[in-house]
Amino acid sequence: MRGSDRRSGELFSYIDIESRIRADHPLRTIKSIVDDALSEMSAEFDALYAAKAGRPSTPPEMLLRAMLLQAFYTIRSERQLMERLEFDLLFRWFVGLSADEQAWDHSTFTKNRDRLLEGEIAARFLGAVLAQKRVIRLLSTRHFSADGTLIAAWASLKSFKEHGGADDDPPGGGGSGRNADVDFKGAKRSNATHRSTTDPEAMLYRKGPGMEAKLCYIGHALMENRSGLFVDARLTLVSGHAERLAALEMIEARAGPGSRPAGVTLGADKGYDEAEFVAGLREVGVTPHVTQKARFSAIDGRTTRHEGYRTSQRIRKRIEEGFGWVKTIGGLRKSRFVGRDKTDWAFTFAVAAYNLVRLPRLFAEA
Repeated sequence: MRGSDRRSGELFSYIDIESRIRADHPLRTIKSIVDDALSEMSAEFDALYAAKAGRPSTPPEMLLRAMLLQAFYTIRSERQLMERLEFDLLFRWFVGLSADEQAWDHSTFTKNRDRLLEGEIAARFLGAVLAQKRVIRLLSTRHFSADGTLIAAWASLKSFKEHGGADDDPPGGGGSGRNADVDFKGAKRSNATHRSTTDPEAMLYRKGPGMEAKLCYIGHALMENRSGLFVDARLTLVSGHAERLAALEMIEARAGPGSRPAGVTLGADKGYDEAEFVAGLREVGVTPHVTQKARFSAIDGRTTRHEGYRTSQRIRKRIEEGFGWVKTIGGLRKSRFVGRDKTDWAFTFAVAAYNLVRLPRLFAEA
C-alpha cells in the first residue's frame, strides 16, 4: 500500500541523538579519543579562559571538535560549518550540542582563534592524542621519517611588490573590483627586493628547477614508522635549508639527552643528504637513513648495507600520504589564514586530524 506524502509539523519532537548514530560509525572511536585528550587539557583551558568577568564563552572543547569536523569533511569556511551544524545530527552529536540547542555564530571562531593560538593548543592537542595509552602502543620510539611540503599562502603573486611601493598598480583594473592587469614577463623579483602586501611573512619559493614559484610556507612533519602516524609538526618560512633544520629539531625533541633509546633512525629523501645534516644526526645518536644523492653523498656503505636502511627507505614514502590528506581533505593546499603563526596552527591541527582519521582502522588491526 502506498504511504502518505503528507507533511505536517509536530508540536513536540523527542530526538535521542545517540540512538541516531550507528554503533560502528568511525566517529564513535574518534570522539572517545578526542574527549579523553580534551579532558586532559582541561587545566590549560582554565588558564586560557581565566577571566572571571563577562559572559561564559563557547566551550573551547566544542570549538575544537567542530574544527575537527571541518577537516574531516572538507568544509571550506566556518560559516558553512555552522550552517551544517544547524541541521546535521551527526555533527551535533560529535560537537556535544543537543537537538534543541542553537549553534553559535561563525565569528566565534575568529574571536577565540588568537586565544587558542596563544596557548599553542594545536600542538598540545596533537600531543594529548598521542599520549593516550591505546595510541602509545601503536607508536615506534626508534624509527622515524621526516619530510616537508609547501603550503601556499593566502596571497596572490600580484601582491608581491617591490619594497617602498615602487610597483604601484598600473591602470586597467576595470573599476569593478578586479585586480589591475599586470604583465610579469621578464620582470625580476626576489625575496630580497619584494614583499607581499597581503601576507608580508610569505616568501616566493620554487620546489625545484623548472617548477612554478609561489608565495608559500613549508610545513614539516615527523612520522613514526610502525603505524605511519605523525608525532610532530611545525611550519616555517621557506629556505633551502629549512627542511633539514626542522627535521633536526623534531628528532631531538623525541627524548631528553641520555634517555633516547639506542638504534634510533631517521628516514628522509635525498634533499636531506647534506654533510652538515648527517653529522648533526650522528651527534644526537640518530642513524641517518637518508636517500643517497647520485654524486657526493654523505651516506656511505656502512649505513646502506643494512636491511634496516632499505626498510626505512620504503616506509618513509608513507609520509606523502599524510601530506596528501592534509592538503586535499584537510584543506591546507592553500592556507585560509594570513601570517605564519595562524597557518602553523592550522597545519598542526590538520596533522592531528589526520592521525585521528587513521586510528579507528589501526585499532581494529591491532
